[in-house]
Amino acid sequence: MSSPDDYRGSAVEFPPSFLFGAATAAYQIEGAWNEDGRGPSIWDTFSHTPGNVLNGDTGDVADDHYHRLEEDLDLIKSLNLDAYRFSIAWPRIQPTGSGPVNQAGIDFYNRLIDGLISRGIKPVATLYHWDLPQPLEDVGGWVNRATAYAFADYARIAGAAFGDRVAVWGTLNEPWCTAFLGYGAGVHAPGHTSHLEALTAAHHLNLAHGLGVVALRETITNPDGEVSVTLNLNQLAPEGESGPEAVRQIDAVANRVFTHPMLKGEYPADLLSDTASITDWSFVLPGDLELIHQPVDFLGINYYFQTHVTLRDPGSMTAPASTGGNPFPGADRVEVIQQPGPYTTYGWSIDPSGLESLLVAVSAEFPDQPLLVTENGAAFPDEVTVEDGEKRVHDADRVDYLNRHLTAAHRAIERGVDLRGYFAWSLLDNYEWNEGYKDRFGIVRVDYDTLERTPKDSARWYAEVAKTKRTP
Repeated sequence: MSSPDDYRGSAVEFPPSFLFGAATAAYQIEGAWNEDGRGPSIWDTFSHTPGNVLNGDTGDVADDHYHRLEEDLDLIKSLNLDAYRFSIAWPRIQPTGSGPVNQAGIDFYNRLIDGLISRGIKPVATLYHWDLPQPLEDVGGWVNRATAYAFADYARIAGAAFGDRVAVWGTLNEPWCTAFLGYGAGVHAPGHTSHLEALTAAHHLNLAHGLGVVALRETITNPDGEVSVTLNLNQLAPEGESGPEAVRQIDAVANRVFTHPMLKGEYPADLLSDTASITDWSFVLPGDLELIHQPVDFLGINYYFQTHVTLRDPGSMTAPASTGGNPFPGADRVEVIQQPGPYTTYGWSIDPSGLESLLVAVSAEFPDQPLLVTENGAAFPDEVTVEDGEKRVHDADRVDYLNRHLTAAHRAIERGVDLRGYFAWSLLDNYEWNEGYKDRFGIVRVDYDTLERTPKDSARWYAEVAKTKRTP
């Protein structure tokens, strides 16, 4: 008999309108990195630079989704999904990040969107999932204010091209990763290690979001089309006497740096104070917060694990706050406390209670804001077997993970959270950024030698959940 607190043991039923979907990102699955007019992105540059990515892996081919679109659309249909969340590659639409539109890129996403709709699946499109056109990075990237306005122009192009059919738009995916892993910690493209750059980039991403929402509202013609943004908010748990202060510091620089300007029209005072030795925030110009603070129909939340934190002894600090190299400017004393497990192969602890707590906390702070779980999933050591001539992947750990996290999401709904949908990460095994192809998150296995797709047991299980709106 399962413990009542382990999120196992009983079936849960979701409302008929609840969206079950799966998610991907362009650079992680598309391949065709230099075909049909696509320009280079910062991830092409970063992954092609020796030493940046495990095993020297790149997204040059990835899952070859670009050439296998019809096969993948049929696969999505076979899983009974209500919706499919994908990202549009900016350099496929505007190869230099500005100027002329690449018609071949428009044509590809038209085929994707039309193919989804013809199969009864809602298209959920993210405009930016980290693949900034390299020519924009060459003139400063997200540290350059002009990039926010280039993004607005791109959003206007996409809105005009696809806005008659896309069901839900997302402006940005996980801007924290772009700003703080890309410009602060150096582990994501473009690989910089400056806390000043990271905070500047965070503001310009906020500005891009606001300008992008305005551009989409001006151009989309689907009367039911909705606009959102996706954040990977940290669910934080305090450890020890200093834990609450550690939580406050990380919450400021990881969560409220985005939620407060986007949803409240302000930067939190403690964030400005914590980072005063790094910047005076003079890059925030008059009128910026009004531009950023745009109503959104959904707030997307990506959740993978809960983070337990405390404060280190000041005597153990060896580097000043301005040097970069870690992803939390102004919170250099914070230490993450490793949990006893269990873990995914990606090294993330498994804790569905964190998803419930996060959804409840966000709903309490923003009670009128509908929510979507836009990513949730896990990597495990999948093995292929052959049974009666058919390839199978018995990924019981992933089925258990999804089941428990869906139970957590359902408990949040029972507690009054306005949660409208859940998207499993990921549809396909794919390129996992600086970790390359080491870890497999997909509910569908991809053989990277042959590119053959094999639905895992988790895909079959999830297909039944999506069909019936209930867990077994």
